[in-house]
Amino acid sequence: MTSVKSKIFVLIPDGVSLRNFAYTNFCKLAEHKGFDVVFWHHTPFDLERLDLQQLQLRHPKLHWMTTIFKNARKRIEITRFAKRENDSIYYEYLFPQSYKGLKNLLRSVLTNMVTFFFNSESGLRFVRKAITTIERQTTYYKSCKEALKQHQPDIVYCTSQRTVLAIAPMEAAKSLGIPTVCFVFSWDNLPKATLDVTASFYNVWSQHMKDELLYYHPFITENQVHITGTPQFEPHFDHKNSLSKLEFYALYHLDPVKTYLCFSGDDITTSPKDELYLRDVAEAIRQLNKKGYHLGLIFRRCPVDFSNRYDEVINAYSDVIIPISPRWEKQGIAWDTILPLPEDSTLLTRLAMHCDAVINLGSSMVFDFAIHDTPCLFMNYNYLSSDNEIESGVYVYNYVHFKSKPSVDVVYWLDHPDDIAQAIIQAITNKELVVKNAKAWFLKINQEPYQLASERIMNTINQIILTNNN
Repeated sequence: MTSVKSKIFVLIPDGVSLRNFAYTNFCKLAEHKGFDVVFWHHTPFDLERLDLQQLQLRHPKLHWMTTIFKNARKRIEITRFAKRENDSIYYEYLFPQSYKGLKNLLRSVLTNMVTFFFNSESGLRFVRKAITTIERQTTYYKSCKEALKQHQPDIVYCTSQRTVLAIAPMEAAKSLGIPTVCFVFSWDNLPKATLDVTASFYNVWSQHMKDELLYYHPFITENQVHITGTPQFEPHFDHKNSLSKLEFYALYHLDPVKTYLCFSGDDITTSPKDELYLRDVAEAIRQLNKKGYHLGLIFRRCPVDFSNRYDEVINAYSDVIIPISPRWEKQGIAWDTILPLPEDSTLLTRLAMHCDAVINLGSSMVFDFAIHDTPCLFMNYNYLSSDNEIESGVYVYNYVHFKSKPSVDVVYWLDHPDDIAQAIIQAITNKELVVKNAKAWFLKINQEPYQLASERIMNTINQIILTNNN
């Protein structure tokens, strides 16, 4: 590898990125290969607690017009995606604008104006250029540039493409001739028009994601995109996270005669009636137990959901539900100040190892559990105006990223509360085919060997630095 110790600035805009790059093999591998890694971030988490080098981003504030242009860019792209594909599902990726209060009213009106006047390919190029131009005028950009001049990294690696606060530091690096790389952080992001950050190079999970990136953003060329996989799943392959079933049960005071399933909660936007799904699953398990089964339900809430909406159900079904909370810390009001602790990856690995199934609404948890040969059950009905009014089907499964799913069953589908008990029995007694299909899906959206993602990322970084220095 490099003979001179190269410095990597790893730009961390949120908690998920922190988990993917600070808590996985990435840092140890970089150190082993002779790199000096500095985490450049504005999160409230103190990385020095983990013996990691860090540098705080100063004055992380956007230009007042950036949010307007960003929202307009997303609307223009979504409109063009929907028309090109003749698929209205793209419009579901747009959140309603707010007109409450003068500030929100002004922002929404200006967003609509920009969207109207620049709704074309040339207009889209203008909007993207306008964002980088105005961000280069900010105090934030100037402070980023000064930091880069002072520390002189060989590369800036942005760990998420969807955070506008990463634009200024990335633009500062470009202005100084420092190579930039952006990691596309989630399997569902590209159809959602979330490419807020542009870079010299991009890292993606798979060939499928590379094809998506080039398809949705034709200004990016093929040689700018490298397939690396994602570090997100590496903890599942770390033997230090293993624990025997007996030890796991003892640690969380679980009943040794019971078989446990995991209910993985969703955020309130994705699943506003999630507590009713938890109730339905718990009721099905209670009825199965009356028939002689010995089942329990571990409830893992969505890490950024600190609401009390599940409390009534948990209390009513205390004979069935055991809550085991994610190991995240709430260090601020905004969602991006809710940050994971290193031990959460260990906890998730152990849940996937020792639960006999996972139940949720359309989550990528299907992949975490498939790694350990554990099947998934997807909720597939909606509650409408009351608890008793049920509509079969959930619109999220129409999202574009679900088109990557094989045509065969990759999960057990829960189309009605009355289906849950039988599906649970099937999942715990006949899991092989569904798990096999889920693994085929995972192979399409992530590069194998899955545990070598950090290795591939480091190889990409090294090659870019060598090329830039020659």
